[in-house]
Amino acid sequence: MLTMKRESVVLDDVDRGLLHALDVDGRASFARIGEVLGVSDRTVARRYARMRETGLVRLVGDVNAVRFGGSEWVIRVQCKPGSAVEVATALARREDTRWVHLLSGGTEICASLRSWTLEERDELILQRLQRTAPVVSVTAHSVLHVFGQDRPDLDGRGTLDDEQVAALRPARGNADHVTLTDDDRPLVKALAADGRATYQVLAAATGWSESTVARRVDALRAAGLLYIDVDVDLALIGYRTDARLWVSVPPAHLAETGAALTAHPEVAFCAATTGPTNLLVSAVCRDGKDLYRYLTQRLGSLPHVRGVETAPVIRTIKRAGPYT
Repeated sequence: MLTMKRESVVLDDVDRGLLHALDVDGRASFARIGEVLGVSDRTVARRYARMRETGLVRLVGDVNAVRFGGSEWVIRVQCKPGSAVEVATALARREDTRWVHLLSGGTEICASLRSWTLEERDELILQRLQRTAPVVSVTAHSVLHVFGQDRPDLDGRGTLDDEQVAALRPARGNADHVTLTDDDRPLVKALAADGRATYQVLAAATGWSESTVARRVDALRAAGLLYIDVDVDLALIGYRTDARLWVSVPPAHLAETGAALTAHPEVAFCAATTGPTNLLVSAVCRDGKDLYRYLTQRLGSLPHVRGVETAPVIRTIKRAGPYT
């Protein structure tokens, strides 16, 4: 049973199985998830509602910008002392930013930027930020490849086996004849607010019929252009130390090392990027001691890691989805 204790949440195997099921298909019906987990659809619905009420989980619709000619970037912004929160909040209010964090001593911001067009990217990176008085410097790192996004929870218990995953995995199709257009922006915006929004809600947001919305969502997901991200507040289940790691690896060993990093339970995200380092890692640990052990033992044991820059996240200004 999922219980609360001073903002902490305890998960059992059904809860973990539900989180993994949503990670496989965030819009799978509760009846289908219940069938795979061996529980009733009412149990699944009740557990999911409780997770949402505690703030443990949000489902967020997002686009694969690279697949349709857009871009995905990670930006690092150095600010004058005392001004970083103001700049970070302004970034968080933008629809094209995803995660916005304050790092280290509170003068650096790290943000994920996804733009539908190169012009939108340039407007933020080359113009708006460069003209913001409190900003000292901006570096931008293009995301070239994301390693292994389908991951179970950090504890690794109660997750689904291969047969259960196969039973839930949505169909994929050919992306050649499907693309995102400006007409899809209201749909994507509504799904960003709630990845499980009903077709009735999505129809109201777009002005389309429910059947048209259903076909469009299915087509975009099948083409790999739209996906449903499971955003879990890991601090609520005891993982309270979050850090960004910029890792240097010889290019010949980039894919190998990225795959190895993704297999580490501490790694919530790993991507190959441009810049002076070529791997960006989000490491989530229970505390500083666990982070130290991760850096010195698990990460330190990888043979091709040549250097690591570590920056603890001291505050999250924006998570996946709209800024609230």
